[in-house]
Amino acid sequence: MNTTAVAPLTTADAEALVEAARRAAEAAGVTVSVTVLDAGGHLLAFRRDDRAVLISGETSTRKAYTALQLNAPTADLVDAVQPGGLFHTLPTALDRPLLFIAGGVPVRRDGRLIGAIGVGGGAPEQDHGFATAAVAALA
Repeated sequence: MNTTAVAPLTTADAEALVEAARRAAEAAGVTVSVTVLDAGGHLLAFRRDDRAVLISGETSTRKAYTALQLNAPTADLVDAVQPGGLFHTLPTALDRPLLFIAGGVPVRRDGRLIGAIGVGGGAPEQDHGFATAAVAALA
């Protein structure tokens, strides 16, 4: 059994994730909101571009929460909530709503889940790309 402690996601890590996602979005000409949660689902960092649509703040947070709870990118879960899918009733089953739209990505260190990032404001595929770029930059 591996009992090696893995360093948790720090505020500095969270700010680096937000900045990397913001830079990726800016390079694509997209205004976004970015949310970073720690392993317990607590907010570590949040940023909404001045011109980003207001709902993007909520969607970025729900995407991060969904990626964290299911330990998977939200892009990989979209089909699972369609009628007949494995998680069809899951979006309404919990007190805190999940959001199965691409843009949420788990953050892992040494293979262990330490948090998640959510990006909202662009097309789902764009948001996923910005979040993935941020996680890659942190690693």
